[in-house]
Amino acid sequence: MSWPRQKIIIGTRGSELALQQTGWVRRRLQELYPQMEFDLAIIRTQGDRITDVPLHAIGDKGLFIREIEQALLEKRIDLAVHSLKDLPSELPPGLALLAVTEREDPRDVLVSHRYPSLDSLPLGARVGTSSLRRAAQLKRHRPDLEIVPLRGNLDTRLKKLQKMDLDGIILAAAGLRRMGWDGWITEPLDPAVCLPAVGQGALALEGRDEDGLIRELSQSLNHWPTFLATAGERAFLQTLGGGCQVPIAALGTPLPADNGEFLLRLDGLVASTDGSQLLRSSVTGPLTDGPALGRRLAEELLVAGAREILSEERR
Repeated sequence: MSWPRQKIIIGTRGSELALQQTGWVRRRLQELYPQMEFDLAIIRTQGDRITDVPLHAIGDKGLFIREIEQALLEKRIDLAVHSLKDLPSELPPGLALLAVTEREDPRDVLVSHRYPSLDSLPLGARVGTSSLRRAAQLKRHRPDLEIVPLRGNLDTRLKKLQKMDLDGIILAAAGLRRMGWDGWITEPLDPAVCLPAVGQGALALEGRDEDGLIRELSQSLNHWPTFLATAGERAFLQTLGGGCQVPIAALGTPLPADNGEFLLRLDGLVASTDGSQLLRSSVTGPLTDGPALGRRLAEELLVAGAREILSEERR
């Protein structure tokens, strides 16, 4: 096949984890298309610049991606690699989610150098996280815990565990595993205790909607079960109109069915920031109906009281 371009520029954040994730995408594409050249462009985002303010206080859905998307629109890069959980449910006109990679472990994990599990933490233990979603669920499970704001890249947060004299911190399993830092994991948290963020554990490949070549290249890394499952999660989030300012969580789990097809179990949650109010439910249906299932689940929770919780939290 004759390629109209020989060099592809991939945009990424400059954190150690972002470079590790984008490096994996670059290597896979290079293996599949050895006749092409794939270069990285590191782009600093607003989320990278503002590190001393909780994400929900900034009130912005595109903290870690906007500058990268602008580079796509201006054709300074050809492809962007994001953590899917950072990608808003609505994309700017002209851009598209081209592929989603096979999901890593989607769970949150406890990292502690003092205690072996979340339930073994002493009364009033200090636990670090700046995620409203994590904080709300932790407070629901353990109202006695003191939640301490914790921002920074993955390696920065690990250093703060001891520097801030914390009893534990909550991180995403996927980031630690991709960095080869599995040894830091003290306990994976059951999704029944801490439901993950929408898209957690998967990588998103974003490009210009009109760019057929990049769409074709990206599709070679697409994992359809993950793409469909996370499409359900993103439809759930979009229907609720949520972002990082409200505790919302969802996890789509593909399940084999008797007829050889796959079903999707979609769990969703909406909570108040203090964990005093928490609504959770699930739906199951064909995997290919992911977005419809996400909308259905969101509408069920809205009727059950999520609308009032979301309205209060946004105020």
